[in-house]
Amino acid sequence: MIMPRGQPLLLPVRPTFIAFSLVVALVLDMLPLGRVAWTPDWVLLLLVFWAMHQPTRVGMGVAFALGLVLDVYQSALLGQHALVYTLAVFGAQAAARRVLWFGSLPQAMQLAPLFLAAHVLEVALRMAGGGLPPGWPVLLAPLLETLLWPLASWILLAPQRRPPDQDKSRPL
Repeated sequence: MIMPRGQPLLLPVRPTFIAFSLVVALVLDMLPLGRVAWTPDWVLLLLVFWAMHQPTRVGMGVAFALGLVLDVYQSALLGQHALVYTLAVFGAQAAARRVLWFGSLPQAMQLAPLFLAAHVLEVALRMAGGGLPPGWPVLLAPLLETLLWPLASWILLAPQRRPPDQDKSRPL
């Protein structure tokens, strides 16, 4: 793929960093704060990010597995988060070739409908399983995820921006 003008070349990401970031997101989702409707879904945010930037390492299988873990932890309808995360990763990978050409703010604006659709599907599945409607604060979660996208992008790409070892015999 041709790099956009002015964008630096990134070093390869370490698989351990991807796994560590996903575990941190899982721990953040499992904090005992109570599941209030407006908290951002950290696992969804990082799955979308890694599915766009590293589609060969983080795909629908990882999304399904993490969704099942959250379903079991939250005693939710089994497969609810798994389906939502899998469809979100599919949408992110389908849009990645177009979205990655933009900066982090335009990326966030283009991913806002994806985050909103994921939360609407999650609420619809919860209500189909006999749950209560969460109310209007559920609309704040996709907004917070959209606002967190540039920060998450900056933090998760930082280890790849470190300068490579200088070699005097290489022209780049």
